[in-house]
Amino acid sequence: MRTSINRLTLVSLRLVSLITVIAGLLGSPAILAGDRLTVFACEPEWAALADEIGGAQVKTFSATHARQDPHYIRARPSLIAKIRRADLVICSGAGLEVGWLPVLLQKANAQVQPGATGSLMAAELVPVLEVPVIVDRSQGDVHPEGNPHVHLDPYNILKVAEVLARRLETLDPANAAVYGSRLADFTQRWQAHIAQWETRAAPLRGKRVVVHHKAWSYLIAWLGLEEIATLEPRPGIPPTPSHLETLLLTVREQAPLAIIRTPYRSAEPSEWLAEKTGIPAVMLPYTVGGDAESGDLFALFERTLALLEAQL
Repeated sequence: MRTSINRLTLVSLRLVSLITVIAGLLGSPAILAGDRLTVFACEPEWAALADEIGGAQVKTFSATHARQDPHYIRARPSLIAKIRRADLVICSGAGLEVGWLPVLLQKANAQVQPGATGSLMAAELVPVLEVPVIVDRSQGDVHPEGNPHVHLDPYNILKVAEVLARRLETLDPANAAVYGSRLADFTQRWQAHIAQWETRAAPLRGKRVVVHHKAWSYLIAWLGLEEIATLEPRPGIPPTPSHLETLLLTVREQAPLAIIRTPYRSAEPSEWLAEKTGIPAVMLPYTVGGDAESGDLFALFERTLALLEAQL
């Protein structure tokens, strides 16, 4: 009898071991009751959106902060440790993270690999602007997939939120009703704010702006602004004295509303041009946490609009 029990125990242990190995090969185990989904966001805006839709059911982490250029991040061991525990990875995509995300994904589980349920790239879910017909290195750091800074159009935020909610429901079916309810609440509040923002922004339509980098194309398109120049001679190429000199005539003649930059860009080029032309240089928050007033997605757009309104 004792021998039979020992054999049964041995078989059970081997079965458990086999299941563990298979789970490790396939990716993260299913979410257990009481567990929270772990969301690895490449940028602060997507961490904020995951918090809006997931609430207490998710634990979010942002790989970057507002004063880091998301193009150029080092794949640190701490980030590898975070992505290994992730149930869902949400990023901008369109090549924004091409310099570091693939390195992290080499160490991540199968569930968050490209094409898997736990992988969500925002640029794949929305209309992408500025997709080049021809890609040539002489053009600078051009993204073949188009402009990746999709979050600065609030309608894109809604599109991503809908897919994010569905993914969370799939990964954590026990809390599907919570995610659906939070999506509905967020959508109602977000749409109401869009209507208010667009009413306030009407006087901005048609106003010209100069940008440091083409990080603002979606905001410009949404608000009906007109971009007349960039401080970078080509995308990703730092402003040069000769290029800034060539901009003087354009800026003086066309009198733009402002020269805008992100928190992670040097202030010197825009302030030099502002001093020479009298056009204000303005740092917009760009993402959640970009300044003290931009603590969530709603505050990000409120603050951005307020800073532009102040230039009228």
